[in-house]
Amino acid sequence: MTRDGRLGVGIIGAGRVGPVLGAALGGAGHAVVGITAGSDPERVQAILPGVPVLDATEVARRSELVIIAVPHDQLEGLLAGLADVGAWQPGQLVLHTDPAWGTGVLAPAVAKGAIPLAVHPAIEFSGTSMDFRALSSAYAAVTAPGPVLPIAQALAVELGCEPVVVDEAARPSYAEAIATASEFSRSIVRQSTALLAQAGVPHPGAYLSTLVHTTIDHALSEAGSGPGVDPTATIQG
Repeated sequence: MTRDGRLGVGIIGAGRVGPVLGAALGGAGHAVVGITAGSDPERVQAILPGVPVLDATEVARRSELVIIAVPHDQLEGLLAGLADVGAWQPGQLVLHTDPAWGTGVLAPAVAKGAIPLAVHPAIEFSGTSMDFRALSSAYAAVTAPGPVLPIAQALAVELGCEPVVVDEAARPSYAEAIATASEFSRSIVRQSTALLAQAGVPHPGAYLSTLVHTTIDHALSEAGSGPGVDPTATIQG
């Protein structure tokens, strides 16, 4: 980390998550030094204009902070492969965004002297600038070794989120909660809109919008998950 706390940030993963997080940290004053290629280069360039497209090895070698935002089943192999080619550097921050993993998955980078961080912003990413507003009202699960936990928390804040510490052992339960909320919400909306279409209701998605949002707001309030949540709380296994 530089003396003023500004970092050279590299992004591995050019899907919906990585470019948005890079842009958010760029807006906080960090320098985005590279991103890996993705399937939608125009969208990525719209979010991160002028940022070089590099392979994963070069991104890792150039960066003080590497953000890894790849699918769950690719994370372990990617980390090990980059360790095999000597891409990880002592003192480098390596952060992944997968809800199910803590910092244990980062062991190949840690073995080379890197500092492990796990930060999962709890939003459904669209991969567009609309995500910045969502980040500003979201929480983020952070997991890191005690001495560097404040770094993970600070990065979550710079993304716009309120950090909530989740213990390493609790990450599987945390991931299950996130998946349940996301998958059941989608499933229920799909079923309801299909039934409304059968009933002849035009634009069923728009028709349900206010009902779904207000119902979820009420359910969250009843569950005690509203603004009163203490962001310094720790979720333990």
